[in-house]
Amino acid sequence: MKRLLLAAALLLTALLAHPAAAQDLLTRRDGTEVLVKVLEITPELVKYHRFDNPDGPLISVRKTDVFRIKYANGTQEILTPLPPGTTLPATGLLGTAPAPTPPLPAGGNPVPGDELSQEPVHLSGPRLGFTVLTDGVLNRARDHVSDLNPFMTQFGWQFESRLFRLPNGVSGLVELVPLVGGLEQGKFIPSVSGLLGLRGPNGLEFGLGPNVTPLGADIVLAVGTSFRSNGINFPINLAVVPGHGGARISLLIGFNSRHN
Repeated sequence: MKRLLLAAALLLTALLAHPAAAQDLLTRRDGTEVLVKVLEITPELVKYHRFDNPDGPLISVRKTDVFRIKYANGTQEILTPLPPGTTLPATGLLGTAPAPTPPLPAGGNPVPGDELSQEPVHLSGPRLGFTVLTDGVLNRARDHVSDLNPFMTQFGWQFESRLFRLPNGVSGLVELVPLVGGLEQGKFIPSVSGLLGLRGPNGLEFGLGPNVTPLGADIVLAVGTSFRSNGINFPINLAVVPGHGGARISLLIGFNSRHN
């Protein structure tokens, strides 16, 4: 009984905090009606918060997928008119939940916002870690940078864009990772990696692409995973650059978040 009373009190508090009069009704072209709070309409997107989660993530849908918005003040706006002679499908009112998106596989660990929209997802954030040089690469590097130690730190930034997401949760990615190594040795050794890869529904990812340093251009292979907490993504990646009689092995960690 106490639990029932507590649940009722929490529901009443939520209703008082977000009265029904403040909700907008968004109607998609497939006939689905969604209770939302519209924040912005751009030439391409409609951006809103879920009515039942007004402090949650910002959701964006294509403007061309939205037929009409009925605002809380009683006015309405037709965003994408239907062709003459057609009517909306009788999908019905969802009420307090947004239109469903394809469910993630059990145990899925999407990047922030990945499960909310099929729009492109852009992430960025800092990276730090270290690189170990094997003997062949170290000897070649010392021809350009004297007194270089085989262990050096790395600091940089990661830029990531999701190109697509399949219904099974697999995403196609492109990443750009500029780094500066050797600062702890008083050196400045820049590198830039561009990777094209895939991320699975459980966060496991791998990529392949070019790597450019003062030693020249090589191929980098990277594997890793991502952990999500409070809307922030925490990637951990192991990268190997073979060549020049040895290899460079790097371990990088960091965090990133979604941006428009």
